[in-house]
Amino acid sequence: MGTELTEVLWLDEHSDLPLTRLAELSGLSEAELHELTDYGVLPPADPDAAPLAYRADCIVIARTARRLRDELELDVHGLALILTLLDRVHDLEAQLCDLRARQPRRIR
Repeated sequence: MGTELTEVLWLDEHSDLPLTRLAELSGLSEAELHELTDYGVLPPADPDAAPLAYRADCIVIARTARRLRDELELDVHGLALILTLLDRVHDLEAQLCDLRARQPRRIR
């Protein structure tokens, strides 16, 4: 019976990650991260700052992009499209949950 290793990373929402660190943590290249930023999928913490830095929650997006790239053999444009659609689905699910919560419940 083998031992499974799990990596845990504590995200501090108030700290920003430089592009190089995000590349290390996500498994994507800096060029791929730049392209995803250009497509609007990975918003930098401050678009005018140089060098680019990202909020810690961008790690989740970047790791999802790497997993999709590896499993589906997608280029960056395909990754951007899928990540945009996933974000839209999450938004719609949240709206649906909100609407369901506002509906009056029937008592039987």
